[in-house]
Amino acid sequence: MGFDFLWYDLEHSDKSLETFSNLCRASRTGDVDILARPARWEFMRMGRLLEAGAQGIMYPRCESADEAREVVRWAKFHPLGERGFDGGSADNNFGRCSANDYTEEANRETWITIQIESPEALPHVGEIAKVEGVDCIFFGPGDFSVLAGVPGQIKHESVLQAPKSIAKATLSEGKVFGTLVFDMEQSEYMQDIGAKLLIHSADVLLYKWAYDNILEDYLSLR
Repeated sequence: MGFDFLWYDLEHSDKSLETFSNLCRASRTGDVDILARPARWEFMRMGRLLEAGAQGIMYPRCESADEAREVVRWAKFHPLGERGFDGGSADNNFGRCSANDYTEEANRETWITIQIESPEALPHVGEIAKVEGVDCIFFGPGDFSVLAGVPGQIKHESVLQAPKSIAKATLSEGKVFGTLVFDMEQSEYMQDIGAKLLIHSADVLLYKWAYDNILEDYLSLR
């Protein structure tokens, strides 16, 4: 369909690892990369998500450089980290790659995104962005708005100002800045301050908007 990647959220949803694995298989037939989000502190689960076929990890609610280093530790193989080795899973083409080629490619290609979702994390963004192995810093407006006391108000001034400082600190370290967007106005604003990775809403919201429009059209026929 032309999208660069799909984002599968396993922080909030009830999807099992088996369901996620099936989604990865479907995604591979469309030649699209997969970014998977575990819950916070689920370091050991990241290896299983990568083995199932994810090309990257999005780690939520990070608030320190030490926490970001733990993400790298469990998402990368030695010498960059301590990820466990299987060698017979989807990301190794089910054992058809040599162990050396597999671990080298995984360390080179696995994309690590760290989410900043709380006001408390703002002073630490620069330190987090400095962590070797972190590729992208991603602003999460939903949780940030709740923790900033303006739930759901993603266009509130406090929520719009936060990504400016995040982008500045991220770009100064040569890392990619990204965020979640819901319309073109917001997308253009984020792009103007330096965002290169944009995720648009979520499947449930897209369904809701579509059905709202259908309902509005057909209610006029009553």
